[in-house]
Amino acid sequence: MTFPSTYRAVVVKAPGQLQLVERPIQQPARGQVRIRVEACGVCHSDSATVEREAAEGAQLRVPGHEVVGRIEALGEGVEGWSIGQRVGVGFLAGEDRSCPSCRQGDIVNCQNPVITGMTTDGGYAEIMLAEARGLVRVPDDLSAAEAAPLLCAGLTTFNALRNAGARAGDVVAIHGLGGLGHLAVQFARKMGFYTVAIARGADKAELASQLGAHRYVDAKVEDVAAALQQLGGAKVVLGTAPTGAGMAETVRGLAPRGRLVVVAVPGESIALNAVDLVFGGRTVVGALTGTVTDNEQTLAFAQLQNIRPLIETFPLEQAQAAYDRMMRAEVRFRAVLLMNVDKTGVQA
Repeated sequence: MTFPSTYRAVVVKAPGQLQLVERPIQQPARGQVRIRVEACGVCHSDSATVEREAAEGAQLRVPGHEVVGRIEALGEGVEGWSIGQRVGVGFLAGEDRSCPSCRQGDIVNCQNPVITGMTTDGGYAEIMLAEARGLVRVPDDLSAAEAAPLLCAGLTTFNALRNAGARAGDVVAIHGLGGLGHLAVQFARKMGFYTVAIARGADKAELASQLGAHRYVDAKVEDVAAALQQLGGAKVVLGTAPTGAGMAETVRGLAPRGRLVVVAVPGESIALNAVDLVFGGRTVVGALTGTVTDNEQTLAFAQLQNIRPLIETFPLEQAQAAYDRMMRAEVRFRAVLLMNVDKTGVQA
């Protein structure tokens, strides 16, 4: 039997431009594995690679950091992993273990991280190499297409919510009902919070209810802060919509000691009134992804509570269309590329 010597990958040809190419299959280096990719989510953070001008002479980069597949080769020194095992790779795919953050146990804020699809080739491809230390175990009964977005969008929202200090029964508001927000509402409801969804337009009310929100606030016609204060104030607001003005108007709706947790990155500043922070002891913090263990716990919780992303799937050769639609916010709600699988996300 003859095995192929090349694989298909999508690379960044120029800022904003993707190209499908053939590349030779390589053996994993020490500490690495080679993954036969089943699915890869298309995330807004991919734009940091896709819209960037590549350094002169540098190899064209493969984007993508929501990767699910199976191990097909092990590099020297890799232990605890086996051929055929189902794995995922998220945004943070390795740490230097020597910077001040790592030495203090804060590997999420490593100063020299391996970032999938940015510092190393990612998952817009049929095959990818990954550091074994960055692998996430993926349950077999989660489809590849549904598991992929959980490795970044799911992890980001799940980890931010469970570490925000809210307790079961507290009012927790999700600002935004997009790729991050539609997962955050599900997580918040299943964590036992009184869940409020905030978005713009009456047309989103039904979706918010279907996802589990107890209350929908239409920011087009309602005073967001007043609506939250009528509920006693939000213990936590999770900012998932990339609008600085929208996030800022939630701060007055926080309960005393309440917290706005920012996970989306708006293009403009978040303008705050110091009075709203000082009186009530309110805080604004950011949250960035999580560890491989956090990622495995995200998948486990999603599996236990039947939390799933709403997705649109695309074949690898339509990566440009998938990326463009994601950037125009036309996807409901996560775009996923499928490779080596059928249209249902099952490995072919």
